[in-house]
Amino acid sequence: MELRQIKYFLKAKELLNFTEAAKILNISQSTLSQQIKQLENELNVPLFNRIGKRIILTEAGEMFSEYALQSLNKANEGLLLLKDLNNINTGKITIGVIYSMRILFVEALIKFAEQYPNIKIQVVFGTTKDLLEKLNTHHFDFVLTFHEKAKHPYLKYQTLLTSNMVLVTAKKSWLANKRSISLKEVAKLPLALPFSGYSTIQFFVDSFNQKNLNPNICMEINDIPTLFEIVKTGHWHTILSKTSVNDPNVVGIPIEGKNMRRTIMIISLKEAYEKKAVKKFCELLKGIGE
Repeated sequence: MELRQIKYFLKAKELLNFTEAAKILNISQSTLSQQIKQLENELNVPLFNRIGKRIILTEAGEMFSEYALQSLNKANEGLLLLKDLNNINTGKITIGVIYSMRILFVEALIKFAEQYPNIKIQVVFGTTKDLLEKLNTHHFDFVLTFHEKAKHPYLKYQTLLTSNMVLVTAKKSWLANKRSISLKEVAKLPLALPFSGYSTIQFFVDSFNQKNLNPNICMEINDIPTLFEIVKTGHWHTILSKTSVNDPNVVGIPIEGKNMRRTIMIISLKEAYEKKAVKKFCELLKGIGE
């Protein structure tokens, strides 16, 4: 069994099309088909069902894919380890970030890019749920997100900072001069909140439920800048972490309660090799978060 065969198999599994997989891998379709057939012969089990020009993963193929991905990732991690040992200042890091951490993250991103211009950086913004799912399939070197739930043994957690949750309202709003606000008062206001896939809205739904409150949620929007535009009209309000509020036309009013703080963490796969570039980036994040 060769690594290239595993690589070919995983690409075919991803696309379920030999022609498209071969094109992306820059090989001929016949080469791809031949290599996968050799892999199947060695395993003594079909990995795909061929139905005309279509291919469908078999049960054996589905089971094998998990181990194939682990093998390929381990091989790549070994290569990264050797590069780091040789102090090769090249490579790529991929980071997943929740939208509300954009301000702090961008500050660290600029500093890192200036210090290590030869490192390619790929940044993906998303919800906590989506980012953690992709982290589990090795799409990211680490993710930056809120996390207060039970910790998984296969993940590594580094606490970055805690952030107060605030009611975000227009500077011209009658609420703007309040020093704090209760959750009961917040529930009565017309709210435009992050989309249900965001951990922030789930955090507050749980908080409202614990106090038997029914919030007046008028809108759910999956874009933070759009939420700010809605809030600036003065007709609606939103709830975000203090770290995400940087618009001069809005203010953040602390929400009362001992549980109105959230923990922001750097989360990575515990067994995955941590690149030197990733360590440096995390150091910068921690320095800014202090």
